[in-house]
Amino acid sequence: MTSADWPILYRQYLAQLQSRADAALARGGFDHLVVPSGTLHYQAFDDRDYPYAVNPQFKTWLPLTRTPGSWLVYTPGTRPRLVYLQPRDYWHVVPQAPAGYWTEHFDIVVIRTPEEALPHLPAAAGCAILGEPQSALGDYVPNNPQAVVDYLEYHRAFKTPYEIAMMREATRRGVRGHRAAERAFRAGASEFGIHLAYCQAAGQDSEELPYGNIVALNEHGAVLHYTDRGRLPPKPARSFLIDAGGSHGGYACDITRTYAADAGDEFQALIDAVDGAQQALCAQVRAGIDYRQLHLDAHLALAAILKEFGVIKLAPEAALATGVSAAFFPHGLGHGIGLQVHDVAGFAASDAGGTIPKPEGHPYLRLTRVLEPGMVVTIEPGIYFIDLLLEELRQGPHADAVDWARIDAFRPYGGIRIEDDVVCTDGEPLNLTREGFAEA
Repeated sequence: MTSADWPILYRQYLAQLQSRADAALARGGFDHLVVPSGTLHYQAFDDRDYPYAVNPQFKTWLPLTRTPGSWLVYTPGTRPRLVYLQPRDYWHVVPQAPAGYWTEHFDIVVIRTPEEALPHLPAAAGCAILGEPQSALGDYVPNNPQAVVDYLEYHRAFKTPYEIAMMREATRRGVRGHRAAERAFRAGASEFGIHLAYCQAAGQDSEELPYGNIVALNEHGAVLHYTDRGRLPPKPARSFLIDAGGSHGGYACDITRTYAADAGDEFQALIDAVDGAQQALCAQVRAGIDYRQLHLDAHLALAAILKEFGVIKLAPEAALATGVSAAFFPHGLGHGIGLQVHDVAGFAASDAGGTIPKPEGHPYLRLTRVLEPGMVVTIEPGIYFIDLLLEELRQGPHADAVDWARIDAFRPYGGIRIEDDVVCTDGEPLNLTREGFAEA
């Protein structure tokens, strides 16, 4: 993509965004949409602030992520307005003046103090104000009307070409980080050292990355959200699981890979089997597919692998029905992704609200909608050897369905997860992650 493409894609995206906002405001009976960018949070009994996170409803409109105290105003039939806080400050870096392909579509007002925004906001009584309570300014207190939020969040699942392009850029960052992290692992680095190598290659630190990096060696791979990052490498280093992403203009990528230290050992063969199953699941990201069924299909595929490797003795269908497969694959298959890593409205029945239930016995699934063109989802099956869940399995009625000697052989490796970001289209799915690795 060339620089000439961005203005065209953004203009098309903004037209779609305005159309959605028009419908959402009409649904809620409001005249204006007002969105604060958010403010800094401070720690209790201290003057230290938490890392600033922009309001997702604000960055929906603009590729701005580090502008606290600003406001977005939209009234149907008019140009959107950006009230941009550029304070006079010598303690901190002041946000640069607005620039880029998007600015020609906005009326931009620069203010020097937060209170200067007030004359540039419409009468509060007719506004749908989307934000957190501490963003309140005078009469402008976020009311987050449910009808407006439901409509906007439901339709945010359908990504435009502009948004896919933003996610491609985020993926390029993530892939650079992943390749550097694997090299660091092969060179014998610690979890902390691998994390630093990732950040250096991705060009982003913990405040810019879309989520905290999971960098796990050996048995730490069995901790689903492991973030301790040991300072010394284990001896020996058997395996490496990394779940880490990147950001671009407020959009995220979410990538997980698992590696064995010895490409010839059985754990590498198990990784290869999970990778094959993962790619088959990615190929099923098609319009009309119920994501809940895809999740259950993942259980069947992973149970078949466990049986093939002698870990369980049950047929896949029995492993799913009895809950044995959940002891090795306890989380959901994936989630929507875009402006947020775990994007909103994953359970939405319609743009008027309501929820689609999760399959019984699968409480951690984050997406239950039927897939449609434009949706971007993660596909992240995994097999783990988690002491807590294995102990529960050993004490339960299906203990004899497991070969415990095989469990002991794999336990020191922790676990396996493979994750890609996949776009549902009118035809073949588009795997942004595999595309990114191939390009690199």
